[in-house]
Amino acid sequence: MEMRKNHPLVEAAREMREELRSVSFSDPVSHVYQPLDYAWERHVEYLDRYGSGEKRVMFLGMNPGPYGMTQTGVPFGEIAAVRDWMKISGSVNQPAQPHPKRPILGFDCPRSEVSGRRLWGLFASRFPKAEDFFAEHFVANYCPLVWMSATGANITPDKLPAAERDAVDAICLAHLRKVVEILRPQFLVGVGGFARQRLEEVADVSQHRISQILHPSPASPAANRDWAGVVVRQLSESGVWKNVSA
Repeated sequence: MEMRKNHPLVEAAREMREELRSVSFSDPVSHVYQPLDYAWERHVEYLDRYGSGEKRVMFLGMNPGPYGMTQTGVPFGEIAAVRDWMKISGSVNQPAQPHPKRPILGFDCPRSEVSGRRLWGLFASRFPKAEDFFAEHFVANYCPLVWMSATGANITPDKLPAAERDAVDAICLAHLRKVVEILRPQFLVGVGGFARQRLEEVADVSQHRISQILHPSPASPAANRDWAGVVVRQLSESGVWKNVSA
């Protein structure tokens, strides 16, 4: 598809991408994946297709999962949801330094990102056409980086040295503030507590209503017990969705 020039979210993402390139990481990090580099075209397609105009609701996740955004460049980017519901597909390049145990296969990846399958699956069940969901909603991620140890194990931000973590946070918080200013959402919804905390750092409570939903990660026992039903109730109680039931 042809991209619109000077799309505000694309320009904001481009700026964040460039600034994150200047941050270097030390032990225990051996590899860093940045989907905004190798999956940039797919990320831009997502922003261009679904991120135009103001939104009533903005959901915020944390950072890419191994079989979601890491492969597709789309937040919570479970492959089937991105390809079949959002109608986004195409080539994905390789990271500058691929880890042999963490291959990037793009849309050929056979694994399914459970968090993304749950999140986008719920939205698709309520909005069979992606365009109807994105008319008022948008989903963003706080940070686009994936950190790995020499063994290929995932490294969470809290395990980074403080100076490196602070450098990343400064860049990502500035970007998040821009995204909120661009989309002007009435409701800001953190997908999990970490995301809610970041929203609280940048949002004006006089202009935005901040809430959170249960993170869909299978690592959370609570998420493995009727996650969709719990989240529908949370969204209804916070006023994000009206006249819905689990």
